[in-house]
Amino acid sequence: MLVILSGCSGGGKTTLIEELARRGYTIMPEPGLRIVREERENGGSALPWIDPAAFARRAVEMARNDLPSASSSGGPVFFDRGLIDAVAALEFATGEDHAAAYPKPGVFCRTAFLVPPWPEHFHQSVERQHGMSEAVGEYERLLKVYARLGFATEILPREPVERRADRILAMIGLA
Repeated sequence: MLVILSGCSGGGKTTLIEELARRGYTIMPEPGLRIVREERENGGSALPWIDPAAFARRAVEMARNDLPSASSSGGPVFFDRGLIDAVAALEFATGEDHAAAYPKPGVFCRTAFLVPPWPEHFHQSVERQHGMSEAVGEYERLLKVYARLGFATEILPREPVERRADRILAMIGLA
């Protein structure tokens, strides 16, 4: 079972993914963060604040490449963002329709878990240079994309990370 955690930047996705990993579950780190780290280490320009389209194309490729190993893991795998978020970013960056790049139905658990904007947790950093208003805009676009693709979206409440993890595990039958 491949489970998506998506939503607003700074909403606690990575902290939640780390909590699930601490509990022994397999996780797939966010493609965007991996790309930012690689590009910064290598002096590259496929960064969301320099070349958003190149960044999104790399994210789509990386997220697509993550799927085979995740699918063969034998247990649940929790994705910090992933292919759907990457394709949505590519569509936003290019203004073009990339519907064919979205995964086929059935690849992921049909419930996507989204974290809403949580301004008191949001902070800019070397890896997250956009502001809160851009993060909220992205969140609103993702809500529409997941609905358009037929996912049920579970908006996770603002509560301690342990309770968020418990909630997800209960909803997918692993509590």
